[in-house]
Amino acid sequence: MASIYHRATLCFTLFFFLSSAAAAPGLSRGPAAIVEQQPLVLEYHKGALLKGNITVNLIWYGRFTSSQRSVIVDFIQSLSYSRAPAPSASLWWKTTEKYKGGSSNLIVGKQILHEAYTLGKNLKNLHLRALATKVNQLNSVNVVLTAKDVAVDGFCRSRCGTHGSVPVGRRSARTAYVWVGNSESQCPGYCAWPFHQPIYGPQTPPLIAPNGDVGVDGMIINLATVLAGTVTNPFNDGYFQGPPTAPLEAVSACTGLFGSGAYPGYPGQVLVDKVTGASFNVHGVNGRKYLLPAMWDPQSSTCKTMV
Repeated sequence: MASIYHRATLCFTLFFFLSSAAAAPGLSRGPAAIVEQQPLVLEYHKGALLKGNITVNLIWYGRFTSSQRSVIVDFIQSLSYSRAPAPSASLWWKTTEKYKGGSSNLIVGKQILHEAYTLGKNLKNLHLRALATKVNQLNSVNVVLTAKDVAVDGFCRSRCGTHGSVPVGRRSARTAYVWVGNSESQCPGYCAWPFHQPIYGPQTPPLIAPNGDVGVDGMIINLATVLAGTVTNPFNDGYFQGPPTAPLEAVSACTGLFGSGAYPGYPGQVLVDKVTGASFNVHGVNGRKYLLPAMWDPQSSTCKTMV
């Protein structure tokens, strides 16, 4: 069975424009504004979810600096770190507990460095799946991260990250995997917004990245999106809305929302570091700060922001 891919586009999709136009200050109020919006509901399709302790293995393809790797490792650890100041990344992740089955506790496992570009610098989906099988382990998520000089099919055109599944073992078992690319030199206005001027839509000033790296801080947004989608819809029969080939999932259903009052071109009211001027909305381990997108809350059927 072929792997199912889910798009994680963190820019201005048509869905976001139509669903937000009525509430956006200063925007034209045409016919779309007078159409009553239907409640956002992600239907549960009765499939398996990823719950309990889940090992996250990292496959680094291409050259990442040690500081870039630490930003991403700290982010994953932050999702299960309850002692960070509020608002925290773990509180953001805790919303996934409201999706049937309890908590999903992410634990960083193996890290594999592929700095020699053994598959080249132009990857196809089959290459991503091959990299994802470097660790053969059940109850895990293998995360493939591609460096800024690596092109991937669909990257910067229709997706910034994806998740799917690959076979493991001999009894038709499958394990989940994730891919996210560094868009710093390819399309920061598409995959690293709001830390870069957007390619499309209203041209609001970019925010300052909380970890000082537009590409990696953009990766965090996309990684958060596909990780949430992975645990709540790992095998394409969990929580989603719309067609299974292009579903709206836990975070991708809330595109472009980072703080209260968000509308197309404006990420919303977020926190600002008094020293660096960087924008963020959650705290993590080791004093880290991150900007995370809204997540759909099953209890309120709304997109929930942290500030």
